[in-house]
Order: sequence, then C-alpha cells, then structure tokens
Amino acid sequence: MTAHRAFQFCKQYKRTTEFRRLCEIIRNHLANLNKYRDQRDRPDLSLPESLQLYLDTRFEQLKIATELELWQEAFRSVEDVHGLMCMVKKTPKPSLMVIYYAKLTEIFWVSDSHLYHAYAWFKLFTLQKSYNKNLSQKDLQLIASSVLLAALSVTPYDHKHGASHLELENEKERNLRMASLIGFSLDPKRDSREVLSRPSLLSELASKGVLTCVSQEVKDLFHLLEHEFLPLDLASKVQPLLAKISKLGGKLSSISVPEVQLSQYVPALEKLATLRVLQQVSQVYQTMKIKVISRMIPFFDFSVVEKISVDAVKYNFVSMKVDHLKGAVLFGSMDLESDRLRDHLTIFAESLNKARNMIYPPVQARLGTDTLAVLADTVDREHKRLLARKSIIERRKEEQERQMLEMEREEETKRLKLQKITEEAERKRLASEYTRREEQRIRREIEERELEEAQALLQEAEKGRKKKGKKPVIEGEKVTKQTLIELALSEQLRERQEMEKKLQKLAKTMDYMERAKREEEASLIAAAFQQRLVEEKILHEREQLQEIELSRQHHAGDLQEKNRLARMLDNKYILQNRITSRREAEYNRLKKEGEDRIRQLTVMRRQEREKKRKLLLFIKSEEERLTKLREEEETQKREEAERRKKEDAERKAKLDEIAERQRQREKELEEKERLRREALLGRPSELLMRPTEQANGPHPSEPVAAKASAATPSTGKYVPRFRREKTESSGAAPPSEPDRWSRHDDRSAQSGDRWRGDEHRTAFSGGSGPRSSSSTWGSSRNPPRGSER
Repeated sequence: MTAHRAFQFCKQYKRTTEFRRLCEIIRNHLANLNKYRDQRDRPDLSLPESLQLYLDTRFEQLKIATELELWQEAFRSVEDVHGLMCMVKKTPKPSLMVIYYAKLTEIFWVSDSHLYHAYAWFKLFTLQKSYNKNLSQKDLQLIASSVLLAALSVTPYDHKHGASHLELENEKERNLRMASLIGFSLDPKRDSREVLSRPSLLSELASKGVLTCVSQEVKDLFHLLEHEFLPLDLASKVQPLLAKISKLGGKLSSISVPEVQLSQYVPALEKLATLRVLQQVSQVYQTMKIKVISRMIPFFDFSVVEKISVDAVKYNFVSMKVDHLKGAVLFGSMDLESDRLRDHLTIFAESLNKARNMIYPPVQARLGTDTLAVLADTVDREHKRLLARKSIIERRKEEQERQMLEMEREEETKRLKLQKITEEAERKRLASEYTRREEQRIRREIEERELEEAQALLQEAEKGRKKKGKKPVIEGEKVTKQTLIELALSEQLRERQEMEKKLQKLAKTMDYMERAKREEEASLIAAAFQQRLVEEKILHEREQLQEIELSRQHHAGDLQEKNRLARMLDNKYILQNRITSRREAEYNRLKKEGEDRIRQLTVMRRQEREKKRKLLLFIKSEEERLTKLREEEETQKREEAERRKKEDAERKAKLDEIAERQRQREKELEEKERLRREALLGRPSELLMRPTEQANGPHPSEPVAAKASAATPSTGKYVPRFRREKTESSGAAPPSEPDRWSRHDDRSAQSGDRWRGDEHRTAFSGGSGPRSSSSTWGSSRNPPRGSER
C-alpha cells in the first residue's frame, strides 16, 4: 500500500526523479532478500499471497513508468517482473501477463525494436485468444491486424550483414535476453537470428491462423507486399490500402489493452513498400530516371528514398547507384544464374506456358503412337507413385521410431521430474522443520528478554517508591510477567498525569503575570505616543520653512543668468541660419552627385545587357550553324556508307552468280565425262560380271558396282555423241538394243585375264569405278538448290 501511494504521488505531480529513486529502493529490497536468506523475518516468496503482492507492486510500477514515459525505467521494471517469475518459477495470472505484454509492445515500439514489438504482439494475441472468453470478433480482428502489421513493419533485411564477430556475439546475447523476456526459449548453441527473424515470424503467423482473423485490407496489403511482383504498380496499389488502414482502430473491451491504433504502422509500411519497389525494379531494369522513380513512389521525396536506399545497399538488400549528373538510377548487373532472376524467369516461363495452353489447348490422345505414349507416361507415373509410396512408408517408419524415442525420452523426463519433486518435497520438509525449531528458539529468547525488561521496570518502580517513602505493594515472589508489565505501565501513567498537572498550574501562573503586566503598561504607552506626535509636528514645520527659503534663492540666481545671456540671442540666430544654409547646400550637392552616379550606372548596365544579348545571339547562331554542319556531315557519311554497302552487296551477288555458273559448268563436264566412261567401259564390265554371278552369286562387297551397271540400260553398245547429248538434255536413258557383239564378248572373256584386271581396276579404283559412277549418277539426279533455281 505504501508503494502504491508513492507511485500515485509521483504520477500526480510528475516527480520523475523521486520515481526513479523509489524504483531503485524497491529493487534493492528484493536483492537484499535474495542475498540474506537466513533472516528471521524474511518473507517466503514461494507463497501465493506474497508472490501476488510483489507482482502487483511491480506491475503498478510498470504502469506508472509507461504513463510518465520513463522508458528505461519501464524496461527495468519488465526485467524485475521477469526476474521475479524466474525466481519463483511460477507463471502469473493471464490478466497480469496481458498487461506485461501490452507494456512490452509500447516499450519496444518506442525503442524502434520492431521485431521484438511484433513478437510481443503475437504473444498478446495468443493470450487473448486462449484465455479471454469475452473477446468479441471485432476486437480479435483488430488485435490480429495489429500483429500482422507489426510483423510487416520489420525491415526485410538483416542489420548484421558484414558485422564483426564481437558484434554478432553481442547481438546473440541480446536476442537471448529479449527472447527470455518475451517468453520464447532459444537454444544458445544455435544462431538466434534463425529463430527470432521476420521470415520465421511470418511463417508462424500463417501456421497459427492469424491471417484468417485479420481484416480484408490488411490481408490484401500483406499479399501485395510479400507475394505479388508488380514493380511499376505496387506503390499505387498500396497507397489506398494504407489510407484505409490508417482509419482503423478504436477502443477495446479489454482493460489491459484499452486502445489500438493501426495508423502508427503507416510510416513503416510506406518504407517497406518503397523497399519492395526498389527491389522489384532492380530485378527487371538496369537504369531508370529519377523522375520516373519519384512518380512510382508517391510516399516520399526522392531525398528520403535515397536515404532508405543507402541502408538497403549497405545491408546487401538492393544493388543500385544514383547518378545525379545524368538524373538516373543505375541498378547492379546480375547474371541469369543468380537467385533473384532465376525465380523471376521461372514464374515468367510458367505464365507463358499457361497462356500457350489457353490459346492452343492440347489435342486429345489418338490411337496408335499417341496411345502408346500415354501408356508409357502412365507407367512412368505409376512407377514414380510407387516409389513415392515406398518413401512415405519409410518416412512413416522413421516417424514412428522417432515418436517411440520421444515417448521414452518423455517417460525418462517424467521420472526425473518426479524424483526431483520428491527431493524438493524432502528438502522443503527439512527446511520447514529447521524453520520451526528456529522459531521456537527465537520465541524463547523473546520471552526471556521481555521477562528481564519487566524485572528491570519493577526494580525502578521500587526505587521510586523508596525515595518517596512508599512501600511496594506486591512482593517479588508473587510477581508474574503480565503483572509486572501492568504495574510498570500504571506507574508511568501516574507519573505522566502528575507532570501534566504541574504544567497546567505553571501555565496558569504565567497567564496571570502577563495579563497584569499589560494592564499596567497601557497608560504609559498612550502618553509616550502623544509626546511623539508633538515632536514630529515641530520638526515638520521647521523643515518646510527651510525648503521655501532655498527655492527663493534658486529663482533669483536663474533670473540673473537669463539677463546675462539675453545679449547673445541675435548672434545665436545668425549662426543657426549660417549652419542651416551650409548643410542644405551640401545636401543638394550630394543629392545631385548621387543622381548622376545612378544615371551613369543605368546607362552602363543597359550597354552591358545589350552586349550580353548580342553575344548570346551570336553564340546561339554559331551553335546552330555548327549543328547544321555536323548533321550534314553525318548525312553524307550515312549516304556514303549505304552506297558502299549497296555496291558490296551487288559485287557479292555478281561473284555468287559467276561461282554458280562455274559450278554448273563443272558439273556438266563431270556428267559428260562419267557418261563417256560408262559408254567406253560398260561392255567389258558386263562380260566379266556374268561368269562371276553364275558361279558364286552376288558378291557382298560390290553392291555399288551392281547398281551402277543396272542403272545403264545398254552397257555394251556404242552410242554416238549427238545421241548422248540429246539423251543428257532430255534426261532419259537411251533405248536398249540387241547386242550384236555378244559372241565376240564371250569369246574375248574366255580368251584371257586381260579384261578381268580392267574389271578389278574399274571396280576398286578411287575416282572412275562403278562406286564413283553411282555417286555421280545420284548427284546428277538430285541437283543442288542453286541449279534448280
């Protein structure tokens, strides 16, 4: 009660210094309680009543600190509450925890710790949803919107990029400390940035169902800022949503969180929208004018956007440069293999594929090859499904084994906890037994001390009675402790009454003396006053006469001085007129000189302006002339280049035409040569092939020669030159006629091996055998594209 009254006093009269001293005193009291645990009158903090009183005092201290805007003292009060909860290892009531997290949100928001502010709002939302049964749907929606907006207000990049090892360690300790205050348990061996971070908070909000409770404006804003890719229209779509969100808010039915205003998050959300626009623009464009960016971001001037971009570049969120000379923003070059462009190109490819399927829908599977392709695809898909089912079964087995291990670990934990509880109960019993014995010992000591005090009082009372000649009323053997105390108290009361009577008698005597003295001195005071009046009247009259005489003397002296100075009055007027005329002439002269000087300056400046105008006109005309000359030179150069290009193209076309004619001519010569050789060598080859085919059948190594011989209808007959040319021009083979020289050919073939050697030489030679003939015949039947044209 004393602490609460002191808090209210500090709040009413704005006594911040006294409030800090009061908080420090209460903090020292608790520290001394923990330091000296063996004190006799030390309160037991494990009792619910004592703990509740201590917590009420700390929460009242926290409320007053936030109302006085002493944020450092408020944070220390939060640490006091958390230390008290850790000391007794008990969680307070949910109503107190709601106040705790509500004040934490205010403290973290003032300190610009937006991440911890969002986590505190999330814990507050969880508590209200779990324990507040009277919470309306409107209040729940408002609190959920505050949670999501607080999470979005956190900057989307890590502030510890490029920090030293010492700074990272300090940040890790700070995160552990803040996590313990908020109520999150972290593993000190892991990187706390992975746990307390913006992405983990947003994923946790999505998994806990916070997004289903927020208003539609906040949900649309979340999707725009986190999931959409609109580099040119993002800010224009976000601005009306922010205007609607700034009007949301109001009072809640909860006493601990009286009011929620969503407008406080608008500046942070505008900054986030600016960062998202810069990030998305940097993924699409390489350069962009400053004016375009200023139109795209209507929230801030470009100077503010530049400050925001400096922090984003510092922490490796955006790669960009500002060139004020060119009035442009240069974004960093990124390869196609980079992570940022990879996702963008993937999304682009998927969108194009969807558009293609909408324009050209896939055709239904046909019978035959399409059916087989679909069947193969189905088999492949079924195989993949079976493999996935196998992996799922294995994963379920692993999950079951993990659950069994967790159950065993939980049973071991329960056993250890039960053992710990038993040991704690035994330790408490021994402590209570020790405390009971100590209390009995202290009670005996107090009784012995009180008995000694009572006997001392009795002895003093007996001494007083002996001095006054009175005898003691009670003997020492029949005296008890209570009787002694009552006797001592009655004796003290009697002495006090006697003293009061003496003082009353003395006051009465002094009153009579004072009254008599005042009655005697009244007449003497009146006579002294009348005598003083007479003396002061005589003194006043004397001083008045002296003042009149002194005034007469001063007046006579002044008249004499006036008569003496009256002779110089004419000279004074003459001197005055002379000085006035001289000053007037000087003034007129200076005025005329100033006007002349102003006139000269006006003429000079007019001439200078005329010269400057002519010079600018000359420079402009010269620049126009040079520009015209430069344009004419560029036009001439362009026409010359086009003319040269045209000449080169014509020359190349002529050369190509000449080369094509040369190739046609060479091809015709090769064809004629081939036909001539076939006409000359065709008959002996046929005679040599017949006995070989009759004896051994077709030889596998000579298919090309056989085809060449079959392609010629009359292989052993002589064809005249004019008929050969006619046949080549018509493109048909000459008609076959009966062989009049067949007997001669048979006889010649049987006569010796001379023609057989020619056959082998013809069949296996590189350039003129049947193989080359067939290839030439094939090429003649399939002419090149240039010859067809």
